[in-house]
Amino acid sequence: MISVLFADDHEMVRIGVSAYLSAQPDIDVIAEADDGGPAVGQALQLRPDIILMDLVMKEMDGIEATRKIIEQWPEAKIIIVTSFLDDEKVYPALEAGATSYMLKTSKASEIAKAIRDTYNGQSILEPEVTGKIMTRMRHSQEPPLHEQLTDREKEILLLIAQGKTNQQIADDLFIALKTVKVHVSNILGKLEVQDRTQAVIYAFQNNLVKK
Repeated sequence: MISVLFADDHEMVRIGVSAYLSAQPDIDVIAEADDGGPAVGQALQLRPDIILMDLVMKEMDGIEATRKIIEQWPEAKIIIVTSFLDDEKVYPALEAGATSYMLKTSKASEIAKAIRDTYNGQSILEPEVTGKIMTRMRHSQEPPLHEQLTDREKEILLLIAQGKTNQQIADDLFIALKTVKVHVSNILGKLEVQDRTQAVIYAFQNNLVKK
């Protein structure tokens, strides 16, 4: 029998989902919580096999509750069940230690399956969540933007950071003003910034110039 703690601040959601799960021959909802704080206390006291955790609750949200549970009980298996798919919810929840991530639009049978699969050591993620993670991984593996800069563009970026105008840069490098403008335009495009100020900020943040 898989013991489950269900934390959600919507009473009707708790009643409906708990009733379905409790009707399963291998799942037992042993406790419910209407906020993150009580969920943490019950999780650490009862040590259920699975914790279903809503994300948005009034006093303590599901991300903080997940973090607190995992800090004191690293082996806990937490399934996020939420309506939210935005980056500000997905990544913090997974980073806090959640094992699986389901949407409230999922069928009750799908949540029951996720409980069984998570209990058996799998990590169950909605396809949209998997897509977000894969996209983030691809981006994290991409080289930094400034690696696209040529040596001349890096040289000009350094002069921009020193506060020099296009004409001063042209004079220093003995090149035409028009050429400097082309280089500056290329620098802004490659760094994906809007103006010289943002380019300088990028340069300092990425240690391309000394503070």
